[in-house]
Amino acid sequence: MRLDVFLNKCCLTRRRSEAKRACENGIVTVDDQTAKASRLVQVGQTVAIAFADRYLEVKILELPRGNISKKTAPDYYRVIRDEARELEF
Repeated sequence: MRLDVFLNKCCLTRRRSEAKRACENGIVTVDDQTAKASRLVQVGQTVAIAFADRYLEVKILELPRGNISKKTAPDYYRVIRDEARELEF
C-alpha cells in the first residue's frame, strides 16, 4: 500500500493530498528515512510525521483493505510517540 494512502485511510492526515504534500516537504519518514508518497509500506514499519505543532510516530500493525471507519482506524497502527511541539515563527 502506498504511504499517502495509508496515512489517509488511517486518519493520520485529513486528505490524501495533505499526506502527499507532507511527504514532498520531507516531514514524513519511514524507518528513519525520508519517504516519498508513492513508497510502499508494510506491516512492522515505523512511520513518523513531524507536523508543525506535533510529532507523531506510529508502528504499522495491519494494512487496511478498503475503506475503514475513523473509529476503527487506530486498530491498524500503534502510537510510539505523540508529542506536542511549540510553534516556531
